[in-house]
Amino acid sequence: MPHNNSKAAVTARLQMALLLGALGFIGGVLPVAAAYPERPIRIIVPFPPGGASDVTARMLADKFAQTWNVNVVVDNRTGATGIIGTDLVAKAAPDGHTLGLVALSFAINPAIHKLPYDSAKDFSFITITASNPLVLVTGSGFAAKTVKEVMDMARAKPDGLTFASSGTGSSPHMSAELFKLMTGLKITHVPYKGSTAAHPDLIAGRVNIMFDTVIATLPHIKGGRLRALGVTSKARSNELPEVPPIADTVAGYESTSWGVLMGPAKIPAPVVNTLNREAVRVIGLPDIRERLARLGSVPVANSPDEARQFIRSELEKWTKTVKAAGITAAN
Repeated sequence: MPHNNSKAAVTARLQMALLLGALGFIGGVLPVAAAYPERPIRIIVPFPPGGASDVTARMLADKFAQTWNVNVVVDNRTGATGIIGTDLVAKAAPDGHTLGLVALSFAINPAIHKLPYDSAKDFSFITITASNPLVLVTGSGFAAKTVKEVMDMARAKPDGLTFASSGTGSSPHMSAELFKLMTGLKITHVPYKGSTAAHPDLIAGRVNIMFDTVIATLPHIKGGRLRALGVTSKARSNELPEVPPIADTVAGYESTSWGVLMGPAKIPAPVVNTLNREAVRVIGLPDIRERLARLGSVPVANSPDEARQFIRSELEKWTKTVKAAGITAAN
């Protein structure tokens, strides 16, 4: 008798399990979510190999491949100040297998160009990888030795000072335009084809000041050919600890280039979170932090929400700056 009751109980439990399973199936509930990643990952970098974005993407790719045991390929798709490669990211399948790593130009482009995507809405932002502060430099023979002295000179002679840049719309150009906007100064822009092309004229005093990356100017600063007056980040630079932030003189000033790991809009939240956890882990590794420091980069590694908020604030800031400077695609 107990044996029969036991058989009946087992049968009832089996029937209930089958019923619950059927109900779960009908309701579209899968007991186990599909694993990520399921296949190779592509990280699109819309710039040539060798730059900070490319190097950062390759560091992430190597570590992702080790963690997940899948191929992770960095795909350089250059052209149109990053727009071509960024558009490929926007139009990729939202499954986390196509990502992008873009830089400051991503926030500047909407104010200058007609874009095939919406910079605020067409992407899933995973994390800000790192920021790259710039430094305001002059030739060693230039009279001004502080940011305030540059401002005093510019006020005394409106349009009498010149600033070099690595090209219209570049981060050195936009950092100077933000400085002009926030101080009300008039300083004449002299664009060059790349920052290294501007350095001889800056050193010789043919152009007065320049905002440029720490990594590009550091050899000249250490060699005494350029003088560093202020860094564009709110905190001091590890490479130039004696140089104060420009924000000490111009309250609220901040202009850094940066990298953001992102994908197309509508990547499922669990996949975004998986990517974020791994990216944050990788950026925190001692060897990665050391390699980023050699690029002049400061690790960030924030949350998807923080990354999204940061990008929105950068879009607003640079749109305002571009409009104030009257910059167009034809400049």
